[in-house]
Amino acid sequence: MVVDVSSDQILAAEKPDERFEPASLTKLMTAYLVFAALKEKKLALEQQVSVSERAWRASGSRMFIEPRKPVNVAELIRGMIVQSGNDAPPPCIALAEQLAGSEEAFVGMMNREAERLGMKNTKYMNASGLPDPQHYSTARDLYLLAAALIRDFPEQYAQYYSQREFRYNGITQMNRNRLLWLDSTVDGVKTGFTEAAGYCLVASSKRGPRRLLSVLLGSTSETMRAQESQKLLNWGFQLFDAVRLYAANAPVKEIEVWKGTRATLKAGFRGDLLVTVPRARASG
Repeated sequence: MVVDVSSDQILAAEKPDERFEPASLTKLMTAYLVFAALKEKKLALEQQVSVSERAWRASGSRMFIEPRKPVNVAELIRGMIVQSGNDAPPPCIALAEQLAGSEEAFVGMMNREAERLGMKNTKYMNASGLPDPQHYSTARDLYLLAAALIRDFPEQYAQYYSQREFRYNGITQMNRNRLLWLDSTVDGVKTGFTEAAGYCLVASSKRGPRRLLSVLLGSTSETMRAQESQKLLNWGFQLFDAVRLYAANAPVKEIEVWKGTRATLKAGFRGDLLVTVPRARASG
């Protein structure tokens, strides 16, 4: 699936509502809730979090944190986003426990937020993406989530999702999103892999005023998911243009107001109203 975020238009999609295990793409929702907690002052970046034995023992890739040794929230966020390999449960579980008291309670928050965002075919069973038959999402829902994360938390998105590597506890690990090295316009978003899910990637590229998001699920290798995602993004930019119909904060028309303090009111759009069209039609 590839979508022009500027106009919220789907440019191409194949089976966008087919359920897949989201693997590590699950952490997009975990991050969304953590960023919301930071915004609401329920968490602070410098806040120390004690990693529980349960979080430390969780399977999957690790950021080499130690049990019961405090780690600050900023480091856990980087471990969750940058160092995340297959699933990286320890930082996810540690953040979930800090916010909700338990991972189970945090999962309830995840599912409520998914419903609020309109993710109609998503169900979470854990905070990290560990395999579970009842844990699923779709390309369409993952687009909605990634677009919401970029829209609602632009500063955090810019800070974390384009970071290529992170060093913690004397060990440097690399971001597995190969497009960060291959395409300078790509600034995220997230990779995922399990045996059942295959190789997955939600990728975002901003070229000029336009941003495209691609969602690729179930690929056969790391190389293939990067190559096919790059093709989707290039195709969307090369063959389509976004045309501005109305500028932000500019009056479009005057409407009459019945029994108001004024007889008329100027109406328009808070943001630029764009429509994406095939490039040959853009000048028309």
